[in-house]
Amino acid sequence: MKNELLNKTIHEVSADLKSKKISSVELTKAAMDHLEEIEPKVQSFITITRDEALKQAAEADKRLAAGRDLTPLTGVPVAIKDLLCTKGIRTTCASRMLENFKPPYNATVVERLYAAGAISVGKTNMDEFAMGSSTETSYYKKTKNPWNLNCVPGGSSGGSAASVSSDQAFASLGSDTGGSIRQPAALCGIVGFKPTYGRVSRYGLIAFASSLDQIGPFSKDVEDCAIMMNTIAGHDPKDSTSADMPVPDYLGEMKKSIKGLRIGIPKEFFPEGLNREVSVAVKDAIAKLQSLGVEIVEVSLPTSPYALAVYYVLAPSEASSNLARYDGVRYGLREPGENIVEMYSKTRAAGFGPEVKRRIMLGTYALSSGYYDAYYLKALKVRRLIKQDYDKAFEKVDVIATPTAPNPAFRFGEKTGDPLSMYLEDVFTVSINITGLPGLSIPCGMSKSGLPIGLQLIGKAFDEATLLRTAYAYEQATTWHKQKPGLKED
Repeated sequence: MKNELLNKTIHEVSADLKSKKISSVELTKAAMDHLEEIEPKVQSFITITRDEALKQAAEADKRLAAGRDLTPLTGVPVAIKDLLCTKGIRTTCASRMLENFKPPYNATVVERLYAAGAISVGKTNMDEFAMGSSTETSYYKKTKNPWNLNCVPGGSSGGSAASVSSDQAFASLGSDTGGSIRQPAALCGIVGFKPTYGRVSRYGLIAFASSLDQIGPFSKDVEDCAIMMNTIAGHDPKDSTSADMPVPDYLGEMKKSIKGLRIGIPKEFFPEGLNREVSVAVKDAIAKLQSLGVEIVEVSLPTSPYALAVYYVLAPSEASSNLARYDGVRYGLREPGENIVEMYSKTRAAGFGPEVKRRIMLGTYALSSGYYDAYYLKALKVRRLIKQDYDKAFEKVDVIATPTAPNPAFRFGEKTGDPLSMYLEDVFTVSINITGLPGLSIPCGMSKSGLPIGLQLIGKAFDEATLLRTAYAYEQATTWHKQKPGLKED
């Protein structure tokens, strides 16, 4: 009974809560019991908040009994990536630097989840300061992929993806700076959505690269993704980059027909070296969409091969600036020193892991005198060219379809010794952050070894509704989203 209940989607379990088949306290207890039972295997969480969750569930039951202020999320357990501020609850960014940091306020997205009546079961593991593609750089633990516990869940939001894939939470929040929602969603066989830059408030997000970071949801299906987007999207005066634009009803828009939509297939995203199983699964998904009445159009994004290089100049440069605040003076770790310079250097040496140090050094170099024009300024110019390519493509098409990740999940340690091969795991996702466009990953196949494969759909700025509509139509015609992992090792 417990697993049947926890296998459900938000929209299914919400109906059970509203019809009084189950109370939020009962549901939350079942979710917490399951979470704690499998957590030693999966290791999705840095902090589990059982007591707070049960208090929130009791409050949700009062709302459900009174029938007031009900939303599809009222009484439903969800998880939150550990770089979103939660008042009084430890928020570490998976770093030793913030090991004991308890924020004095909630991130806007967290406030919106709480206002909808959602229950937070805990803070999920991630790559340290969101820097990584496998959740192997976390100071605390390595999250496992629920489909094969010897494989990575992707990153940096690996804990958020694994928690939803293994039914520890009905949905979760992650952040996406270069693919950190879409890539783990693909590797864990769930839906992951990066909204348009500015669509969701970043207030209370611990920053990595401020012109690239965006918060978004993980969910079991597209309808749940629309429910999460309806809850978190919208203008926030506390975030100067938040767009003051009306937000459509994503649930209402999602079920409209996709007949006549034009879907672009960029040849640059199907290179010769692409994993054959990924290529076949994604091409089959495109054929399925065509059979549903969309028109397939070949498009070209000639500057997209430069996106990875642009990203690894811009993101570390912004990280170098953003992470300067962790100096041992105001909050976080403090290592004693004879003088302020020694205290700074000892604190930063002890507090940051190797990948974070690598990116800070790369970024500091790119911004340094004599190199700024050659690297940072040039990367900004190429960023504009990449954006222009997408603008041209979207004059012809409504959606672009590509693989989400170049490979299914890889094994632990396979890429940690070679940073470049790890960075290449984001080759299909980074250009969407560079351009600020929305992108969604949806399950579209399985490898021979039983690992999920993801289809990436890319949309026009602030046209998340068309992405959800396309993904929903595809999902209704397939069963990939209904397959469940077995928490097995090979």
